[in-house]
Amino acid sequence: MMKKLSLTYRFLRFIGLNYSEEEYGDVSLFKVIGKFFGNMYHAFLLSMMNWVIFEPINPRMLRPFLLRRLGCKVGKGVFIGDHVVVDENHADHIILEDHVHVASGTRLLCHQRDLSNYCVGDDYAKLGYKLGIIHMKKGSLVGMESFIMPGVTIGEGAIVGAGSLVTKDIPAWTVAAGRPAKVVKEIPQRISIK
Repeated sequence: MMKKLSLTYRFLRFIGLNYSEEEYGDVSLFKVIGKFFGNMYHAFLLSMMNWVIFEPINPRMLRPFLLRRLGCKVGKGVFIGDHVVVDENHADHIILEDHVHVASGTRLLCHQRDLSNYCVGDDYAKLGYKLGIIHMKKGSLVGMESFIMPGVTIGEGAIVGAGSLVTKDIPAWTVAAGRPAKVVKEIPQRISIK
């Protein structure tokens, strides 16, 4: 039996907004208005992340503070480079532990279309989304212009090379690079000389 779609949802479809029924079929007008103003607030916070006037304090003070306001869980001593893009509507799915470094131009994406039942002739726009937590563990680093996909954990002390596409977990104390990112090196233990 087909469930009845809300009047708000049918109106949004009528004016040309092609949302999936699975995700938005029972949306209320109040929720749409709330999302509209919430998105404006989030866009303002994201624009503040790159205001030049704050540049001396941006990477270690302002940007981590703004990410917390968006809903991210951000630890102490976190470095956020310029033009980092987070999934603003799902920022609560991002965890950055203490002393994490996210270099300039990196994208943290927490949602993507669910292609598990996508077949020839299906309408891509009607597919639902799947969400995944991005978890960067203590002291990990993501290099410039990298892309982190939903559901990825980057282990403690791990380094992701610049321009990488991270689709799977990266183990602790390794170096990974590429599109898709693969482990290219294990970080050795320091040998102390006495």
